[in-house]
Amino acid sequence: MAAVLSRESATRGRTGVQVDWQAEGVEIRPARPGDADALIGIVRRAYEPYVARIGRRPAPMDDDYRARVLNGQVAVAMLDELPVGLIVTVLASDHLFVENVAVDPAHHGQGVGGALLRHAEDLAECAGVPEVRLYTNAAMVENLAMYAKRGYEERERRHEDGFDRVYFVKRIGRSPLLD
Repeated sequence: MAAVLSRESATRGRTGVQVDWQAEGVEIRPARPGDADALIGIVRRAYEPYVARIGRRPAPMDDDYRARVLNGQVAVAMLDELPVGLIVTVLASDHLFVENVAVDPAHHGQGVGGALLRHAEDLAECAGVPEVRLYTNAAMVENLAMYAKRGYEERERRHEDGFDRVYFVKRIGRSPLLD
């Protein structure tokens, strides 16, 4: 289900476009300073299972979510008025970069991750950039399959900052064949 955008729901913030989004019971809204502790908890629970597999803490576990929230880079997924997921995005001149998508494991399989990715795609489209880019750790094989299923194409694999990362891209907007 696509987001319904209007002049009231799509606004330019300090760091880019902001879209309020709701579908399938998941509401996505800009994170507020009071959300920071809950977001840190979601990230911890989402990434703890990967520590042993990767051999160290995944990078998102050490990010500064309070600063990210203040910079307008975090959207939070709410389900029954509780924060259950988050997405960190950074708008560049030619793409929207997804720094992190995290869903509380208690809410896996409920469409939260997909809603967060659709939110990022809507942000990119509203900002007029042609693609969304992201990466995941190569050891997070579940993510590799999920991104491919959602239309993200693997572009490269590289070792950086001590992590084996897999980079993905998804083109956004209408196909020239449909115009």
